[in-house]
Amino acid sequence: MSLPTLRQILELPAFAGAELLSGQAKLDSHITWVHVAEVLDVARLLSGGELVLCTGLELARATPEARVAYVRSLAEAGVGGLCLELVQGLQEVPAEMLQTARMLQFPILVFRSEVRFADLTRAAHERILRPGADREEPLLASLLEALVETGRDKSFLQRQLGTVLSLPSRPRSTLLATLEALLASQFNIAETARKLGVRRQSIYYRLEQLKGMLGDLDSPERRLGLWIALELLKRPG
Repeated sequence: MSLPTLRQILELPAFAGAELLSGQAKLDSHITWVHVAEVLDVARLLSGGELVLCTGLELARATPEARVAYVRSLAEAGVGGLCLELVQGLQEVPAEMLQTARMLQFPILVFRSEVRFADLTRAAHERILRPGADREEPLLASLLEALVETGRDKSFLQRQLGTVLSLPSRPRSTLLATLEALLASQFNIAETARKLGVRRQSIYYRLEQLKGMLGDLDSPERRLGLWIALELLKRPG
């Protein structure tokens, strides 16, 4: 599997407004996933190669020492880069963070206007999950086609989404749209609420419904299965 580099991620249309402030030497490092996180101890949850998206709300309240420690922890965890939206929390990248990132050759990129993290994660994940994007047939399309051709698509859908699919049309559509937005934002409640134009409390309520109907939503394997199932539902016929 050929993972995209940070350079290739930044060439995606969704990332057109991104400005790289540090870590130019790491542009050819591979990106394994995109993770939305505001907490400053997120590095302990990561396995390396991730691109972290952040609004900077917690960073704005942190001490300079904590900000330096945050950048160091990401670099030491092998994170592929930090993407900051300079709108709500921070208006500029704090000098101590930028100085540390440049010293460590750690990539920091910024958006100076509001962006939809769901759009960024979707674009990046499609590129990550489709290593053959430059070939005729993307990997995800091949996987979906294989499920359909072997007659396993319906049983796969039932295993992944069964209870939700049995709901009446309106709640079914609402929960499926919410699930897709949650997956695209790495289960970031605020970003999901913003994307769907509803209150956060509505997302929390729908998430509880989804957990009650579908069970585990936390493991990477489960989330990948749900993503594939949602893509299957979009196929004609």
